[in-house]
Amino acid sequence: MSLKSDSWIRELALTQRMIEPFSEHESRPGMLSYGLSSYGYDMRLADEFEIYDGAPELCIDPKQFAGGRMRKVRTMVLEIPPNSFALGRSWEYFRIPREVLTLCLGKSSYARCGIIVNVTPFEPGWEGYATLSIVNATPSPARVYSGEGIAQVIFLEGDAPCQLSYAERKGRYQATQTIQHVKT
Repeated sequence: MSLKSDSWIRELALTQRMIEPFSEHESRPGMLSYGLSSYGYDMRLADEFEIYDGAPELCIDPKQFAGGRMRKVRTMVLEIPPNSFALGRSWEYFRIPREVLTLCLGKSSYARCGIIVNVTPFEPGWEGYATLSIVNATPSPARVYSGEGIAQVIFLEGDAPCQLSYAERKGRYQATQTIQHVKT
C-alpha cells in the first residue's frame, strides 16, 4: 500500500469521477477548509442530519439499533446537544476504485472543540455518500457547519486490485444516497 498524492487524487477525481463535486483548492477564508490537500481530500458536511433524542437511561445497542430515536433535521448550522451525537452525510459522492482503500479522520478544528467525527474506511469498490457520526463529547452544545470541511479522506493504493470488491460482495451500504443506520 502506498499513500497517494494530490496529483493522483486529482487525476482520478477528474477522469473516473472518484469525488463529485470535486474541489481542487483547500483554502477557504472564514470557513473550515475543504477540498484537495497534499495527501488527501477534506470532505464537506451536507445539510442533512439525524440527531439522537434518546433518554440517558436507554442503552444503545448496535445489534438492535433501529434509529427510532433519531430526529431528522435539515440545516446549514447544526447544534448538537451536550454529550450526544448526530449522524450526517458527506456533501461529496465517492466512487472508490478497486485498488484503493481510504481512511477518514475528523478535522483538528473540530477535535480541538471536543467534537469527534468518525467515518469508517471506504473499501475498494464502494460508492456513495458517506454517513458520519459526529459526537459532542462536551457538557455544552456544539455547532457543526454544512458546506464546510468535516473530515479528511486519505487515499491508499494497493499493489494490485482486490480480488473481491465491496460492490461484488453486495455490501450493505453500497450506493448510499441518504444517512444510513446500522443494518444487521
